[in-house]
Amino acid sequence: MTSPDTPDAPHLAALRPRLPSPVREVVDGRFECHGVQLVLKRDDLIHPELIGNKWRKLAPSLAAAAGRALVTFGGAYSNHLRATAAAGRLLGVPTVGVVRGEELAGRPLNPSLTRCTADGMRLHFVDRATYRRKSEPRTLAAILRAADAEQAYVVPEGGSNAEAVRGCRALGTELHGRADVVAVACGTGGTLAGLAAGLAPGQRALGVPVLKGGFLAADIRALQQHAFGGPRGTWSLDDRFHLGGYARVPDELGAFAADFEHRHGLPVERLYVAKLLYGLVTLAGEGAFPRGTTVAAVITGRPFP
Repeated sequence: MTSPDTPDAPHLAALRPRLPSPVREVVDGRFECHGVQLVLKRDDLIHPELIGNKWRKLAPSLAAAAGRALVTFGGAYSNHLRATAAAGRLLGVPTVGVVRGEELAGRPLNPSLTRCTADGMRLHFVDRATYRRKSEPRTLAAILRAADAEQAYVVPEGGSNAEAVRGCRALGTELHGRADVVAVACGTGGTLAGLAAGLAPGQRALGVPVLKGGFLAADIRALQQHAFGGPRGTWSLDDRFHLGGYARVPDELGAFAADFEHRHGLPVERLYVAKLLYGLVTLAGEGAFPRGTTVAAVITGRPFP
């Protein structure tokens, strides 16, 4: 159940992850007509509550925290906040979620934040300007004081720190010999940074950002610098498939996801996985993958609720 990149802390054994996650070949005419084989790396099956890359990214921080309370950050629909809250409940560790958007404090909680509180997470809402500066030491210290979380172990937004990047390296090693291109949807870039480092020579990683802005490449380079001391692996980004930005699910994407579910019996998470698969189908149609290429799509989550 562990790998060289997954902490073997005794208290994490209670989480019982399924590793390595399975790889499933699928028959899809939209790829086959171009001589491309699609396989699905089912990271959504690692754990029923710490799903996909959330296990890979959180496990190192959970081990490093060694039972201390956790404080982390996210938006109102953050998968990372839900995963951290679930981990806290399962391990008996207090959790604090710093939520972007002070105006949300007086409103009914959405289903995602409701799940966080049900799992014992204490929520602290901050205004968006402060949230943008949360990585600045003075701002972070002020947030932690206001949230009564000064003694907690800080996990960054999305879980993307050097430990998480090293933890995601195992995703790449699990795919040695299984694909030429490994594609993953990207939020903060930590999974791609680690994945690329774990791939074998001749393999490459492809990131599909789900946020618009074009800032992610610099963030990934910085994450690899912090985790490994410099660049690792071969990777690239295609910024065309955010379809309006984070949490935007236009009708075209919803119809695509429903069709993919019907074709392959796979529940398709809309905010990340649907955009990844939509991008891969588009790229295959554009001839971006040479004939004979095997493309692995990393399924990092499943629909919520």
